Amino acid sequence: MSIIIGALKIIILIGFLVFIHEGAHFLVAKLSGVKVLEFSVGFGKAIYSKKTKETEYFVRMIPLGGYVRMLGEEEESDDDRSFEKQPVWKRLLIVLAGPFINIVFGLGLFWVLASIYNKNAYYGLIVTKRYIVLLFQSIGQLFSGTVKNAEVVGPVGISTLIVNTNGLFEFFHLLSIISVSLGITNLLPIPGLDGGKILLYLIEIIRRKKVSEEFETKLTAIGMLILLTIVVFVTANDIGNLFR
Repeated sequence: MSIIIGALKIIILIGFLVFIHEGAHFLVAKLSGVKVLEFSVGFGKAIYSKKTKETEYFVRMIPLGGYVRMLGEEEESDDDRSFEKQPVWKRLLIVLAGPFINIVFGLGLFWVLASIYNKNAYYGLIVTKRYIVLLFQSIGQLFSGTVKNAEVVGPVGISTLIVNTNGLFEFFHLLSIISVSLGITNLLPIPGLDGGKILLYLIEIIRRKKVSEEFETKLTAIGMLILLTIVVFVTANDIGNLFR
């Protein structure tokens, strides 16, 4: 029974964060006039699907990710509603939307919880401010290399933390922290993440023309290699921590 409850906690928490992240991409794309072909929460085999006039919606078995597939994002298209036909500022907003909503939601939830715990909204704001300061300090430590291996948590470590939460307060507290972390991680300028695309669009704004498809493909390949290396390292670290 405890295994089932633990699995449900992981699915609900991760699934919800993926939903609001991809939902933000989807909503801003729609508001920008971009044609969205697919909206999916999860990976693997589809357990639910629904087809509307122009978009197909999926819920898949593995709730550890998701995607929004827009017209012209992966293939060439002359349609005016194609993603690549949009001005760079629109594409930038669409990509920024996912990490932005994760950070705003996480900080907002943290403030609500801090306000409830301190029985006063003003003190909740002070605690949230301290949390933001600590967050930036942690990011600085990450880039300076002063973070210890034990402090780096990946998918396995996060799942363990979720399973071990006691009560709604702890669960929502962890939800807020993971949401902010997910948003910030996605903003890292690594190709394969939202931050990698943002970097390309910023380069495009500076150069006043798009980067070549060949350059983008090579950069993405390098980025995916870096991401894979990080995932392997962090997962190995997580598993090692389980046996300590």
